[in-house]
Amino acid sequence: MATLLTVHAHPDDESIGMGGTIAKAVRDGHRVVLVTATRGELGEIVVPEMDTPDNHRRLGELRAVELETAMVHLGVTEWENLGYRDSDMMGRVGNRDARCFWQADLDEAAGRLTWLIRQVRPDVVTMYNSFGGYGHPDHIRVHDVTIRAFERAGDPSWYPGQLGGEGGLEIWRPKKLYEQAIPTSVRKAMDEAIQATTGQPSRWAEPEEATEEEKAAFREQMAKMLVPDETITTWVDISTTIEQKWHAVRAHVTQFADTFPWIQLGLDGWRRIWTKEAYILRESSVPTSPPESDLFAGL
Repeated sequence: MATLLTVHAHPDDESIGMGGTIAKAVRDGHRVVLVTATRGELGEIVVPEMDTPDNHRRLGELRAVELETAMVHLGVTEWENLGYRDSDMMGRVGNRDARCFWQADLDEAAGRLTWLIRQVRPDVVTMYNSFGGYGHPDHIRVHDVTIRAFERAGDPSWYPGQLGGEGGLEIWRPKKLYEQAIPTSVRKAMDEAIQATTGQPSRWAEPEEATEEEKAAFREQMAKMLVPDETITTWVDISTTIEQKWHAVRAHVTQFADTFPWIQLGLDGWRRIWTKEAYILRESSVPTSPPESDLFAGL
């Protein structure tokens, strides 16, 4: 069977974006190695009774425990961390922290992931798009670092100190590279379901009480986030693993409150509107015939 190495910014990203695909890969006998760049130390705590200074101080540890629980639900047993601090959001103090992922030297960070690729020898690698899915600095850096490591792992001129000798590695060229994608149709279905179920407008709906400048900025952000369905190369049916995805997401208790509209849809709501996860194939050294239904197609 093949190996999937999937790269994410924080604990919880693995479950939200591709939890169903991960669980399906494990069920089908593939090896899955999960990589997170940070421990999510600067995330919010959305459960009021847990939102304390002490919990914020140890949030990285709390989220590591949440991740372990989520991995149990998904069936994943291998986890690696690139060792950077959460970068918070653009313009905040945490984003200027010298230890954070956003401030990391790109070549050095790519070297860490290159080492993991050479060590794990994956057939398939996944990342986010150049906007990081929704513009978070750590997500953007996942793209920047992964796209470099994917190419460099197979080039002996990059990080030669990792190669040969006692305990050294060999170069490795993964066969396929994918970006996760948020299809326009899925977001539209989610918006409509949230409105029908909760009576609340989706957080992704254009704000009515906003200036024209703010609305234009919102539309620009949505254009970077959402992907036209016709550009999707790979639709993975997760109908048989969506329950695992649901429980994995819910394991991240500090990050997802019961009052969140898309949590209020419940598992049955997810089964109606979220039975596929979408990807765009960016690199492949094996023959492919999109649209695919499997990240391992052609291997």
